[in-house]
Amino acid sequence: MASVSTYLNFPRSTEAAFNFYRSVFKTEFAGAVMRFGDMPAQPGCPPLAEADRNLIMHVALPILGGHMIMGTDAPDSMGFACKAGNNLFINLQPDTRAETDRLFAALAAGGKVESPLQEMFWGDYWGTLTDKFGIQWMFNCASKT
Repeated sequence: MASVSTYLNFPRSTEAAFNFYRSVFKTEFAGAVMRFGDMPAQPGCPPLAEADRNLIMHVALPILGGHMIMGTDAPDSMGFACKAGNNLFINLQPDTRAETDRLFAALAAGGKVESPLQEMFWGDYWGTLTDKFGIQWMFNCASKT
């Protein structure tokens, strides 16, 4: 079923932030907490610094009314300049790739594609963009059709 969540980026404090949110909302993480050290080496990318291996690549936490917050560490050492304003995405999880393509193209019109939609190592169809109003959108479609 399609869903929408809020995706948060932190410079190096995702674990502390999500442990705090977990205590506030009294819920448990949805699925495993994935770390950058768990990620397979990516072609054309430099090796991961030892100091970054334990950082959070992805975490998800249900909060209220079925809404999910998700997060990642986005440190300077990985080429990010995380600051208030660029640390939040609206994450769309459409039911089909066709709907993902349609929404992505419509929201990208007049905006800027940051990461084109593509098959990712975790098996989903993923991409990001900033729309013409400066709002950041993330797409993650699990469907293969």
